[in-house]
Amino acid sequence: MKPTDSELEILQILWQQGASTVRTVNDLLNEQRKSSQAATRNTARTKEVIGYTTTLKMMQIMFEKGMVTREEDGRTHLYKAAVQEGDTQSLLLQEFVDNTFRGNAARLVMQALGNHEASADELDEIKALIAQLENNPPKP
Repeated sequence: MKPTDSELEILQILWQQGASTVRTVNDLLNEQRKSSQAATRNTARTKEVIGYTTTLKMMQIMFEKGMVTREEDGRTHLYKAAVQEGDTQSLLLQEFVDNTFRGNAARLVMQALGNHEASADELDEIKALIAQLENNPPKP
């Protein structure tokens, strides 16, 4: 299941922090938004502060969708990501490649390398991945 942008923000916090309360997630979301606002002060794309009840409702919906689990710890609930970060990244990347590059991953890589000056370490990683794929091609 593909998460919305807001759900992905919450999942990223849960992947990084582990089991967390709604309050913790809400505080971290707002810290991230303040940081991104400071970095993009001169642009029109600033994100508003998220209210606690909005975060609570989103996490309840994510629980209903099966994206997070919830455990009671006294009066508080601890939420954990029920979906794996790597699986979610693969799903989102495949959708992006399909929609943006008509399913052609090579075009994505060429575009990324053309727009970014890769370091020697990054190029070595890419070469190692290519060698690995040549020796052990992924199964369909």
